[in-house]
Amino acid sequence: MRVDKFLWCVRYFKTRSLATNACKQGKVRLGEEIMKPSKEVFPGDKLRVRKNQINYELEVLDIPKSRVGAKLVNLYVLDVTPKEAFENLELLKYSKDYYRKKGTGRPTKKDRRDIDDWFETTADEIKKPKEKEDE
Repeated sequence: MRVDKFLWCVRYFKTRSLATNACKQGKVRLGEEIMKPSKEVFPGDKLRVRKNQINYELEVLDIPKSRVGAKLVNLYVLDVTPKEAFENLELLKYSKDYYRKKGTGRPTKKDRRDIDDWFETTADEIKKPKEKEDE
């Protein structure tokens, strides 16, 4: 079975065209080799799929005849993605979290003062160790 069709059948992509585009962009790999959408997949292959900033590692157990239900996906694919990948995604979400919503415009006067204060304290902390070395 073609790799794009396989990924669509086991519900890693919502549409087959999304799976095809992921293959064309180099987000699907077999080992270190980038897979083209028409490349065949066989049981025992280990795929790496980059989706939503996570590198999923999949082991092909069997080939489905057509798209399967969500409860039956485990019969065809074994997901061996390390848990650190999901933890890194959570950390990334927290790092992007900020109290101002995107698109609300320029910082207010208070925001500007807070930013300036932060830069001043950071600059002071950087200068202190250098002064001690000179003494």
